[in-house]
Amino acid sequence: MTQPEKHFLLASDFDQTLSFNDSGFVLSELLGVTGFQAKVEGLAASNLVQQGGELAYLIRHDPQFRGVRREHLIETGRRVRMKAAIPTLVDFLGRGVDGARFSFYVISAAPREVVTAALAGVVAPERIYGTELEYEEGSGEVRAIKRVPAGYGKVAVMEALQERLGIAADRVIYVGDGSSDVHVMLHVNSHDGFTIAVSENRQLARIARSTVLSDNAFSIMVPVLDQVLGWRPGQIREQLESNGLTLSGWEKERKDRVTIDEMSEPVLPAKAVG
Repeated sequence: MTQPEKHFLLASDFDQTLSFNDSGFVLSELLGVTGFQAKVEGLAASNLVQQGGELAYLIRHDPQFRGVRREHLIETGRRVRMKAAIPTLVDFLGRGVDGARFSFYVISAAPREVVTAALAGVVAPERIYGTELEYEEGSGEVRAIKRVPAGYGKVAVMEALQERLGIAADRVIYVGDGSSDVHVMLHVNSHDGFTIAVSENRQLARIARSTVLSDNAFSIMVPVLDQVLGWRPGQIREQLESNGLTLSGWEKERKDRVTIDEMSEPVLPAKAVG
């Protein structure tokens, strides 16, 4: 008898998870604003805003960011440097594998306009949750912050998605990189879900079920296939090759250091005989 298909919710952060750099830095460069990191650190030290929500606060309240308009955020998204193989990852998740299917969403405290512009043509806008802003009709400047999915805000989005999709809590996978992901990772872990850190953030590394360090976005599927679905290394290698990727390095210690190269043409798996 065939096993019933399992439905997983796989949610990912954006800044420094799917991208290499923080969208706040990119926006600062676009506007000619200096000292962005110092501003963020000052807000973090004051505990004035949720970790991850600093950029939204600066856009609304800092004089140097008050001229931000929608077009600035869209251009920022276009300039963000993304990790390799994101289209391959999204396509793979959309197709699923035998016995498992995935619903992929991006949950980020970055302005939604930034994320949708960066992932245009790859991830459907309705699958992206980011900071929602309101704009002045005349000037086009930001006049209010409607919602910031940072800290516990990410937990709220995750719970809403689970309920809407009818996915059990132990079939939730979350991928993140920093302190703003701590709350949602603790929440997912407490319900027997699976969490992946993609940075060497010490706080996050102690919480995440797995840590993956790679420049290739598809690398997050290695611990998912390995630890969640129980695939053998040979199966994982074949699956990557069928998607035009080569697993050229996998240092599996307390963290997975994964090196994936893109192939010129995918190698399709051989069909079973008999």
